[in-house]
Amino acid sequence: MKLHEYQAKEIFAKYGLPVTSGMLVKHLSEVDEALKKFPNGPWVVKAQIHAGGRGKAGGVKLAKNEMEVSQKATDILGMTLISPQTGPQGKVVKKIFITPAVDYTKELYVSVVLDRAHRCPVILASAEGGTEIEELAAHKPEAIQKVYIDPIQGLHPYQARQLHLSLGLPPDKINQGAKLFQGLVKIFMDLDLSLIEVNPLVVLKDGSIHCLDAKVSFDDNGLPRHKEYISWRDPDEEDPRELQAAEHGLSYISLDGNIGCLVNGAGLAMATADAIQHFGGSPANFLDVGGGATTKAVTEAFKIILSDNRVKAILVNIFGGIMKCDIIAQGIIDAAKQVSLSLPLVIRLEGTNVEKGKELLSKSELKYSFASSMDEAAKAIVVAAQGVKS
Repeated sequence: MKLHEYQAKEIFAKYGLPVTSGMLVKHLSEVDEALKKFPNGPWVVKAQIHAGGRGKAGGVKLAKNEMEVSQKATDILGMTLISPQTGPQGKVVKKIFITPAVDYTKELYVSVVLDRAHRCPVILASAEGGTEIEELAAHKPEAIQKVYIDPIQGLHPYQARQLHLSLGLPPDKINQGAKLFQGLVKIFMDLDLSLIEVNPLVVLKDGSIHCLDAKVSFDDNGLPRHKEYISWRDPDEEDPRELQAAEHGLSYISLDGNIGCLVNGAGLAMATADAIQHFGGSPANFLDVGGGATTKAVTEAFKIILSDNRVKAILVNIFGGIMKCDIIAQGIIDAAKQVSLSLPLVIRLEGTNVEKGKELLSKSELKYSFASSMDEAAKAIVVAAQGVKS
């Protein structure tokens, strides 16, 4: 679960990290209230969406006077913001954050993520932050430092001090820097996050450092331990199909292709996507129904796939272990009855109760093609999708 900047800054402030207060604005009528709350300019008007690259895309604007604040708010609120992280479709800005501008002398970058290879959190930091951080990572990766964190003890004080100095930050502010880096790690570990990021982390004129931006993503597996934040989820920023899938205990991620996939098991789902790509197709989703899905859950999974109008064909690839093939078959049949299914359908079943599953399908009125292997299924579905007119 991703948070908006204004939400992340609330958490930062709770942990004593230096951030600038601001006001969330959802309607232009609230701009005057924000100016009364923060009367001293200049100000920054910032789009609140779950994507980076807002500044380059025109979603972050400096306003020198009150008239400019109103104009920038009018420009940004309601705009479709397109950045490398939103994809070409962009995201509609439904809320903005108005905050006093901060005068600074240098931009840096710092984040905490999980390094799965080392099985521990890691700090990624660079003395070169700001809007060019993606280019820096791609073309000058040696400029990004890594500090590995003990998952039990957290960031050691000496590591925090070393990082402060290695980033070229003022030596006389080393205690503040060490406290900030340790605070970021503490938030990451306390809240079971998958990401915490400050870009940019800035140096003020007095040499102190300040979190000019804030990004926080929760690991959904740990979110039940932090129920006070569940209500912070913004459904406007998430794919409604992903939310619908979560309600039924399904793992669904929307992708950019046109071949719908219904698979059991994350590994098989990824292998299926790879096979589709290998034969020249493009998957429209990752959908894992899991090992214990019911007929109802499978029906809902099928309906979710069909709700995506980009889907031109559907591949069902099931290896029955705990998940029985006859349950999958019945779910497909039930879904076809509830939704007008006119798209090509390729089914591959193997494993527990496979013969029962085949029998149910053969006795149904469902139109489908049966494949005996994953390669055969992938080839067939790619050809089927190519034959469907847009």
